[in-house]
Amino acid sequence: MSDTATPTVIRREDYAPPAFLIDTVDLEFDLVPERTVVKSTLRVRRNPDATPAPHLELMGEQLEFIGAQIDGQAYENVRAHEHGLTVENVPDAFTLTLTGASNPEANTTLSGLYVSSSNFFTQCEAEGFRRITWFLDRPDVMSTYTVTLRADKTACPVLLSNGNLIEEGDLPDGRHYAKWEDPFRKPSYLFALVAGQLVALEERIKTGSGKEKLLQVWVEPHDLDKTRHAMDSLIHSIRWDERRFGLELDLDRFMIVAVSDFNMGAMENKGLNIFNTKYVLANPETATDVDFANIEAVVGHEYFHNWTGNRVTCRDWFQLSLKEGLTVFRDQEFSAAMSGGDENEAARATKRIEDVRVLRQMQFAEDAGPMAHPVRPESYVEINNFYTMTVYEKGAEVVRMYQTLFGRDGFRKGMDLYFQRHDGQAVTCDDFRRALADANGRDLAQFERWYSQAGTPRVTVTTQYDAAAQRYSVTLAQGYANGSPAARETQKGPLLIPFAIGLIGPDGADLPLKLEGEHEDQQRANTTASTTRVLELTEAQQTFTFVEVAQKPLPSLLRNFSAPVIVEYDYGNDELAFLLAHDSDPFNRWEAGQRLATRELLALAARAGARQPLEMNDALVQAFSRVLNDASLSPSFRELALMLPSETYLAEQMAESDPAAVHAARQFVRKGLATALKTEWLAAYDANLTPGAYEPTPEAAGHRGLKNLALAYLSELADPADAVRLASAQYAAANNMTDRAAALSALMNAAAGTGGDYAKQALADFYSRFEKEPLVIDKWFSLQATQRGTAQRPMIETVRTLMRHPAFNLKNPNRARSLIFSFCAANPAQFHAADGSGYAFWAEQVIALDAINPQVAARLARNLELWRRFTPALRDAMRAALEQVAAQAKSRDVREIVEKALA
Repeated sequence: MSDTATPTVIRREDYAPPAFLIDTVDLEFDLVPERTVVKSTLRVRRNPDATPAPHLELMGEQLEFIGAQIDGQAYENVRAHEHGLTVENVPDAFTLTLTGASNPEANTTLSGLYVSSSNFFTQCEAEGFRRITWFLDRPDVMSTYTVTLRADKTACPVLLSNGNLIEEGDLPDGRHYAKWEDPFRKPSYLFALVAGQLVALEERIKTGSGKEKLLQVWVEPHDLDKTRHAMDSLIHSIRWDERRFGLELDLDRFMIVAVSDFNMGAMENKGLNIFNTKYVLANPETATDVDFANIEAVVGHEYFHNWTGNRVTCRDWFQLSLKEGLTVFRDQEFSAAMSGGDENEAARATKRIEDVRVLRQMQFAEDAGPMAHPVRPESYVEINNFYTMTVYEKGAEVVRMYQTLFGRDGFRKGMDLYFQRHDGQAVTCDDFRRALADANGRDLAQFERWYSQAGTPRVTVTTQYDAAAQRYSVTLAQGYANGSPAARETQKGPLLIPFAIGLIGPDGADLPLKLEGEHEDQQRANTTASTTRVLELTEAQQTFTFVEVAQKPLPSLLRNFSAPVIVEYDYGNDELAFLLAHDSDPFNRWEAGQRLATRELLALAARAGARQPLEMNDALVQAFSRVLNDASLSPSFRELALMLPSETYLAEQMAESDPAAVHAARQFVRKGLATALKTEWLAAYDANLTPGAYEPTPEAAGHRGLKNLALAYLSELADPADAVRLASAQYAAANNMTDRAAALSALMNAAAGTGGDYAKQALADFYSRFEKEPLVIDKWFSLQATQRGTAQRPMIETVRTLMRHPAFNLKNPNRARSLIFSFCAANPAQFHAADGSGYAFWAEQVIALDAINPQVAARLARNLELWRRFTPALRDAMRAALEQVAAQAKSRDVREIVEKALA
């Protein structure tokens, strides 16, 4: 990373400290939608730890240069260019004042300073600040900021920035100003301002040390009634971080602002978090249980960044997982605690299952494709393309492994040392690893490979039981799945893999574990329960022997998914059914059912692809029946256990992906389970009704989830009259969006049978009820984009029609995601139509979005990155679509994706 304009490829090995440092930043904004003028006054000095440079090179994009001063005097040795500003022949220390202008109203990229609904917002991560003013726009340049905002008082009565409000007042000509000061040093990507017509829900709380803090959630006036849950989530986050990590809110106030035009979920700007409305606004009428849970998680995530990302930040963007992987882990732990507290392992396991489902479906696929990269990437062309599942979700798994190795107390010790050493600094993933190692007296040199090696590790397990000696040996061998060449190039040696294991006796009970050569004091010191042992796999192959094993056990492998690996062990169907019925580890209980279903579905998909008749497996029906009828299991666990693996995940398990065959197999099984268990589904529906006022509690959400899953299965029946009756009544009587949306979805599923008219009526009613609620209309678009469709009515026609709907707006990322992304990513059977119509549509939309918002376009572009893994006819059509995009795309964002896919 250098001070100069961005090169074609940026490499981690080329990192060099900045030639200059900026100690203080004083910004003055005259906010006008079509031409905002920014005056920045920077206190600059040479960096004694860097190679000297004669000129100061500042980054800047799409800015109008007005003038420059050094130490208060006009300075002419300044050259503006496409990528920034060169200030020539500067002294060792000086005050630089720059004046420039931009057009926020015309900024459709939503990066930098832009206008949404007549309000001003910023988004500076990763490199948006350079669209506001010229700067050393890199995370290792940390400064204190003072910001003065001036605007028309009628148009922008609210003026917000980072830190604490220190002054405000009126100006001539109907204008006013506000001055903000952030006492904490921060990189430019954490700068934010908001100005416009907004109102706030406010609450004052006291932190653990007794200090009073002002909390605010700012929204447009008509959305104020949807802010209570976000405020509660913020308070819960603050309390949890105090309890779990001893970290306290450091500013006098903490603000959340919601905006409808936003490329991401939210942004952790110091003290002024800017959120996509999707992750703030909620009331029972407009938000589902999933929405309520997501808001809690995202509010927690952004608040936790105040310490893991803001107080300690990244030295360079290659270290992105230092803040994102760590903070995802923290928000996962927070959500698990909110689901069931620290002691309710069954409730925590539900959250764990949800997280691993996402990881395996999306990150494992990323590891196998052309965009595969280590948790700490080695190079990039466009940094926005590396806000990936690998950096976030696999990064969180790497952090979780530290806790698995050292226990919760040992992990806390490491975190404490990390903050003690690095508060106020921009550091690396290696600095974090060293703090955890030093705090726990461990050598973690080998663990570094988790950061530098790409691909999904594979652990092959073989076992041997010696009944006479009562010894049970487990041999673990590690390697890698067949990933992409990009991944294989990084793989240098074996990893340190914490592999949690239990042994289950013939009666279904866990056996006590004692490893050969282990003394009793070692057993007592083991941080896990006596029936689960974390084995440390550090070599290519190792054998671990358990002694005093009286009966041949069945192994429960990788409990709680203790490492992000693929486990290969040849379980029989009966053994999987046994684990599903008896394993004390909730994650592995769920995993056994998923393995059983995946095995059956892939076999059926092979038959469907060969045009052979399909037959239902009674063992799968019986296994599902046992789970459905097991009242000892929570409704939320049963809902997850009774969901079939997704079509996308199944297709990725095939040597040659065949979406049509997978869809046929999965639909066959859904219909088979619906038919065979109709009585049980009806009983489950009735048993999980939630009468009375809506409550977004985990327990109530679990009942609604199981009830609505039952309704979804019933809608698959050849005669869906019962589903139509129940769904119609549920839709009409619903007092919450969870039940209303689920009923509408069931009616649409049943539309091919007797539910067609009911579905049309419900769709029309849904739109008329909520046409003034953008987030609900997003659901309306998404529900239609993900319909199954038929040969007579392919969904591409519906999607193209909806593109012309007055409510559709390609410039709004949420609206684009609700329709275009839902169809391309969440409706694989229709998107991968044999005629290639889905790919032609994809190419059109990527090119159209590239001209408006390259970040969003690049996300859509990734839908075809695994094109080489599909059947030949689909491969050819995908390649043609990729080549079309490669020939027409203009942005670095999109070109990096499609060129890597085609390479």
